[in-house]
Amino acid sequence: MIREFNGKSPKIASSVFVSEAAYIVGDVEIGENSNIWPGAVIRADFGKITIGKNTSIEDNCVVHGGTDVIIGDNTIIGHGAVVHCHRIGSKVLVGNNVTLLDGAEIGDFCIIGAGSVVAPKTKIAEKSVVIGVPARIKGQLSQEQLVQLKLGSDIYAKLAQQYKQQGL
Repeated sequence: MIREFNGKSPKIASSVFVSEAAYIVGDVEIGENSNIWPGAVIRADFGKITIGKNTSIEDNCVVHGGTDVIIGDNTIIGHGAVVHCHRIGSKVLVGNNVTLLDGAEIGDFCIIGAGSVVAPKTKIAEKSVVIGVPARIKGQLSQEQLVQLKLGSDIYAKLAQQYKQQGL
């Protein structure tokens, strides 16, 4: 379901797959070849939410913020994640059931491990591997992990196009 709020309508590129079971409302912009899966809620009523190209918002995610939220290109937001932060860079994997709190900023090429909680106003440097509650940097991405980040977003973009072609 896609809805206007306070005179602001979502702007969604024509190549985007949006599940009929997703809810997108307000000042939202979604870039080419991104995909929004069942149960996802993207609610932009306090600030604008910008989602880059080739980015996946998986099943049952919540994207909302007290201010603007920016999610980069080629990023995967895993199942059940709560994105209430300021910025997520490009080529990032946010694991299942991660919580990113107010004002947090995640650099490019990061992995945030499943179940992690990133505290308010935390800044995570690019190429970091982050895990835990509260989340802590545990290391830097390997070359193999960098390659896997790119492959993951490509797989989801192709899968989303299959769903779109089948009218789902």
